[in-house]
Amino acid sequence: MITTHFNDEQLAILKTFDSNLNPKHISALFEKSELTSQELVQLLQASNALYRAGTPVLTDQQYDLYTSMLRELNHLHPFLNQVEPEVLAEAKTVELPQRMLSTEKAYTVADIEKWLKRILKAADEINVSEDEIELRVTPKLDGYAAYDDGTKLYTRGDGYRGQDITRAIERGLKIAENGRRGLGPGEIVIKKSYFDQVLSDIFENSRNIQAAIIAEKKMDENVQKAIDEGACVFYPFALLKNTTDHFKTIIDNFDTIVEAMWKAVDFDIDGVILEATHPEIKAHMGATRRNHRWQIAFKVNEDSAQVEVVNVIPQTSRTGRISPVAELIPTKLSGATISRVTVHHYNMVKTNGVGPGAIVQIVRSGLVIPKIEQVIKKAEPQIPSECPSCKSHLLWESDHLICPNKSDCPAQTENTLVHFFKTLGNNDGFGPKVIEKLSNYGVKHIHEIYAKKVHNFKGYGFGDKTSQNLFDQLKASREVEVEDWRFLSAFGVSRLGGGNCEKLLQHHEITQLFELSAEDMVKIDGFAQLSAEAIVEGLANIKTEFFKVYELGFNLAQTPKASEQNNKASEIAGAVIVFTGSMQQGARGDMEKQAKSLGAKVAKSVTGKTTYLVTGEKVGETKINAAKDKGVQVLTEQEYLDLIG
Repeated sequence: MITTHFNDEQLAILKTFDSNLNPKHISALFEKSELTSQELVQLLQASNALYRAGTPVLTDQQYDLYTSMLRELNHLHPFLNQVEPEVLAEAKTVELPQRMLSTEKAYTVADIEKWLKRILKAADEINVSEDEIELRVTPKLDGYAAYDDGTKLYTRGDGYRGQDITRAIERGLKIAENGRRGLGPGEIVIKKSYFDQVLSDIFENSRNIQAAIIAEKKMDENVQKAIDEGACVFYPFALLKNTTDHFKTIIDNFDTIVEAMWKAVDFDIDGVILEATHPEIKAHMGATRRNHRWQIAFKVNEDSAQVEVVNVIPQTSRTGRISPVAELIPTKLSGATISRVTVHHYNMVKTNGVGPGAIVQIVRSGLVIPKIEQVIKKAEPQIPSECPSCKSHLLWESDHLICPNKSDCPAQTENTLVHFFKTLGNNDGFGPKVIEKLSNYGVKHIHEIYAKKVHNFKGYGFGDKTSQNLFDQLKASREVEVEDWRFLSAFGVSRLGGGNCEKLLQHHEITQLFELSAEDMVKIDGFAQLSAEAIVEGLANIKTEFFKVYELGFNLAQTPKASEQNNKASEIAGAVIVFTGSMQQGARGDMEKQAKSLGAKVAKSVTGKTTYLVTGEKVGETKINAAKDKGVQVLTEQEYLDLIG
């Protein structure tokens, strides 16, 4: 538990970041021992905003702890798939010339070896010899992420859109190592020796200075002096001191290389970065929305202890996953008293004998949330047969126990409603705060929300204008066209995301899916027996609610049947297409839908597997040239329309 109270400067930053934010509510979250996923996201967003503004309330390790807690509650939460934004609340955002992502983290050599296996697997898939695989190791600078295209300097923002901070260059900010402009991503940093000798009595930490360099307000004279004397610089990653060698050499000398990197620069660092250098491997592995798969950050610090398990408590997350929490005899570890630790999943409980009396070795890596490293002494595993929230029969899904009761499980109800409106994507009014308020008044089902009138919302404490807007948006969400696969996916059936919904609806009408058996489903390419069984049971659980909502008369666009697609001769069948920029002859979403109906696959980012990059207006040359370098054919909007006839 961390106790914090915001000072006047921090309160002002939070208000600027989000005028609806209640600082007292956020402050109280730091003092709670258990947090919901929504509360964790609020705490993380506020902490990130303060950190970027130069007034941090958490250390990196504490921030990672809360992130790990969110991952344990809901590993699929959208926040975990976003880049933590570099925010300047008062500035407008612009599209970055190139995506800037966060970096996957590792705290043990074993984690690095797992990552390396993925590199080797990717190399094998594209026939790259192991002799060609090199790794580049650099210091991981602890600064303010930015991107320099030679003309402008941008913050990282959310990885896609940042803010123009070219004023920092105009104030005299130099490129490290006497480098030239335009070298892409890097960090704004200040020399440790200079900070310690000159500024440590004036500023609490170097983050205050990094924020001051790029702020729109008048420059602090001490920071301006640091810029003028070359102590503050923009350090492009391309110029970082590094060790680049064959991957076996890097692993064999890992400790020595890490130690050398730690001393390589006179700047704060919080780890080292390892990345594959082979361009084909990088293109093949690509990236998630948050991280490049070919890159990883290694952080150092680890402490462990052997502890006796007292009890294993099941907890239902808002996604229906049952998380086993081991209660321990309280033990000191890395300066903290540890009395509970989340076991990874219930298959680990079952196969490793985690129950009362078991002796486990717990590890606290990087001073973040502790985890069970191994079971020293087994006991009778403690496994629940029913959901602790709603008493429903539990299902095994791979390594996890799942509560399939999406509609009536108290632990899942609120998340189910949030998921529905977020996935449907045509209704901005029913976000988490509105849903939370409705849930507090006993609203549990989607169809109940659609039955509400203006006076109902007023009765729940919403204002006159808000109540009318909520009612109008519900009406509009039934009238605006939405894909049938998206509508089905919005009900949150386990293993039935958008892709699988689309596959099913290519073969069956949406109302027929509830009559399918697992055997019917496995006949469709892409469905295994266990997945099919889980989907059939999940559909049975939502059937009543589905038809109550379906019969409200949504405007559903039907997914083209596979037989229809096969009968269409299409120039883009089987192609992988990325659309970018502002389209003039139709909405980009409509073009993506049409491309899918013609048998193409639509992606969001360009990789070596992309066939066409279709460009609208306002697309930077950097993006176009990067696509051409990967061998991707670049088409204008009109050239694409001519291609498909």
